[in-house]
Amino acid sequence: MLLRLPKENSKQLGHIILYSTDTNLDALTIIEYYKSRFQIEFVFRDAKQHTGLTDCQSTNSKSIHTHLNASFTALNLIKLEDRITSGIETQKIISIASWKRLKFNQRYMKLLFCHLGLELKQQKILCAFNKFSNYGVISS
Repeated sequence: MLLRLPKENSKQLGHIILYSTDTNLDALTIIEYYKSRFQIEFVFRDAKQHTGLTDCQSTNSKSIHTHLNASFTALNLIKLEDRITSGIETQKIISIASWKRLKFNQRYMKLLFCHLGLELKQQKILCAFNKFSNYGVISS
C-alpha cells in the first residue's frame, strides 16, 4: 500500500509504503497497527538506552523479571512526572536523556550544597539550583 501524506508544516506530499502479509486488512487498520508498533519500539529504545533494560547480569528468572519491571517502571515514572510538571494531558514526545540529565544535575547540586552547608531555602541558593538544574538539558 502506498500512501501520500502531507509532510509536517508543509504543503508537499510525502510517500509512505506499508506492507502487510494479511491481504484482508484495510488500509486504515494497517496504519493503526504501524502507529502502535512504532510507539512500542520507542518504549523499548528508551528503556534500553536510558533505564538499563539490557544491563541485567543475573541468570535467575525472578531477578530478570524484577530488573525488567524496574526498568519499565522508571521509564513510566519519568513520563508521568513530565506529564504532571508540564500540565499537558495528551501524549507528547519527551527526551528521556534530558530528564536523566536534569535529575543528575539536581541530585549532584543537592549533595554539593549539603556538603557546603547551604540550604535550598535561601533565595540565592534556590535561584542557582533552578538555573543550573537545566544545564545540558534539551529545552522543549
